[in-house]
Amino acid sequence: MDIKNKVAVVTGASDGLGKQISLKLAKEGASLALVARNEEKLNEVKKEAEKLGSPKVICYPCDIQDKEQIKKTVQKIEVDFNEVQILLNIAGIWQKLNLLEDIPEGEVDSVINSDLTGMIHMTRLMLPILKRQDEAIIINDSSKSGVTAQPGQSVYTAAKWGVRGFTEVLKEDLKDTNVRVAAIYQGGTDTEMFNKTGEHFNQEKFIKPEELANVIIFMLTRPSGIWLHDVRVEH
Repeated sequence: MDIKNKVAVVTGASDGLGKQISLKLAKEGASLALVARNEEKLNEVKKEAEKLGSPKVICYPCDIQDKEQIKKTVQKIEVDFNEVQILLNIAGIWQKLNLLEDIPEGEVDSVINSDLTGMIHMTRLMLPILKRQDEAIIINDSSKSGVTAQPGQSVYTAAKWGVRGFTEVLKEDLKDTNVRVAAIYQGGTDTEMFNKTGEHFNQEKFIKPEELANVIIFMLTRPSGIWLHDVRVEH
């Protein structure tokens, strides 16, 4: 796909990978619908994206855990842009390492809703718009935890395996349409996701979000006859 003048919806766009992929898309000339909870950070990304050349950038403060907020956000995006060719489901949170019985009930709900259910609702509501385009792409951000068992990550891993299953079924459901689907499965990424839970790792050897964003740009820009169904990234 030629990204220039396309419209991309990016969830989790306020920081980390979501921010970096938004800036890469801006540099390629895409218009952006930036979705995340933190409006202040979204506006900072908007300013950077505009400086890099994005022709149109609009921020949509939205809690991806809240399906009503997602619904209203998609409605606004359709009115504001009319068309969307790219959906990048990046939003997600970390589950602090713990045995299952020691994970608080609220954390279980938050992780599942942020990392899986919100993605499903966003995609479900965006699909009618994507199907109207000559070509469209969905990329779901999973994790290494979506393909391997990671101790202490029962809920996070369940959500990421869910993303994998969801993506695989979408591929089948959409294989005869104009919408291509893929997932990216990366190892530890150097973002604030872990620190937000109070967990601190040595992230020196983690993948940089800028590097991961370059991988996603590579996936998006393959010719129409070539598609990378899944990509695993390790540092």
